[in-house]
Amino acid sequence: MKNEKKKIKNFRDLEIWKKGMEIVKDTYGVTKSFPRQEIFGLRSQMQRSAISIPSNIAEGFNRFHNKEYQHFLYIALGSCAELETQTEIAAELEYLGPDAKVALLEKLDHESRMIRNLVKRLD
Repeated sequence: MKNEKKKIKNFRDLEIWKKGMEIVKDTYGVTKSFPRQEIFGLRSQMQRSAISIPSNIAEGFNRFHNKEYQHFLYIALGSCAELETQTEIAAELEYLGPDAKVALLEKLDHESRMIRNLVKRLD
């Protein structure tokens, strides 16, 4: 079997988009158990940050120029940083256990590295 690269036809084919979608599902999973008073606070903010990651990757992919694509990738990267910070806050407030914190931070680190690498390739 040949080791052929799959042709990327749309954003759904991008590994960074797929990883972003995993992060969304994981974020919704871990925030489900947050206290009721956080429904419109940290819980909502973490969910919005998570959703922003694959959303901006998708929007950037559908732009016509690499500079525009990079712009949206940088926004997704910023959302990764926001979610990392919010994850740390949730752990400090004891809304997240150590295992959930580590798992989410590892995925965010991986996603951030993939986004940075794609930005470099688009230059």
